Amino acid sequence: MPETAASAPGPAAQTPLIELRQVRKTYGLGTPVATEVLHGIDLQVAQGEFVALIGPSGSGKSTLLNIIGLLEPMTRGEYLLLGQPVERLGDAELTRRRGDTLGFVFQFHHLLPAFTALENVLMPELIRKGRIDEADRRRGMALLAKVGLAAAAEKRPTQLSGGMQQRVAIARALSHGCPLVLADEPTGNLDTRSADEVFALMRQMNRDEGTAFLIVTHDPRLAARCDRIIELVDGRIAPAGTLTGPMVA
Repeated sequence: MPETAASAPGPAAQTPLIELRQVRKTYGLGTPVATEVLHGIDLQVAQGEFVALIGPSGSGKSTLLNIIGLLEPMTRGEYLLLGQPVERLGDAELTRRRGDTLGFVFQFHHLLPAFTALENVLMPELIRKGRIDEADRRRGMALLAKVGLAAAAEKRPTQLSGGMQQRVAIARALSHGCPLVLADEPTGNLDTRSADEVFALMRQMNRDEGTAFLIVTHDPRLAARCDRIIELVDGRIAPAGTLTGPMVA
C-alpha cells in the first residue's frame, strides 16, 4: 500500500538521496505582497524509491520540485543532497551537482527538434563533458533499446508520437547514470494507453537501473502504483494516513 508521508525511506544505513528540513519558500520577500508558498517542508527520498507527489493545483508542487531540482533557491531551511547541504553552493557548483545527480522528465518533453532521438538522449553528456565518445553512444543506444526505440535512433522528434517522444525524454534523463529522476506530470500530455506505457517504463527503469523517481502526477491510478504517496496541501505535507484531495476518489 502506498504511504502518505516521508516515513520508511529505506535502510537506515543509507544516506537519503534528498532530505529537506523545514524548507520554506517566499515570493516577493521584503515587499508588501510577500507570499509564502511552502511552509516548513520536511521530506526524504531514499535511494531506489519510487514516489508520487500529489496535491491540488496551487499547492506548491512545482515550486517544491524546482527547489529539489536546484532550479530555484529556498528562502529558509536546509536541503541535503546525498548528505551534503546545497544552500551555500555557488551557481557553478549547483550546475555540476544538478548535472551529476538529477535527471528531469517534464509533461512537455522538451526535445530539441533539430537533433535525432539518439542525439537528444546524449545531450546531457555533451553539455556535461563537452564531447561524446563511443561509450556514450553505446549507452545511448542501449537506453533507446530499453525504451523500445532502437529503430528510431536517427529519427527527429517530429517523426515520433507523443508517447515515443516521452520515452526518449526518459532515456535522456537516465543517460548520465543519475541516481534520481524528477518527473513533473510526465504522462499529463498523453492518452491513457501511452500514459500507462510510459509509467510502466519508468517503473522498469527504477527496478533495472536502481534509479529513484519522484513523480508529480494528478492521475490517481498511477499514484497508487508507486511505493509511497506524498500529498502537498496548501504548501504543507499532509500527515500520514490522511489523503485529503480528489486523488483518493
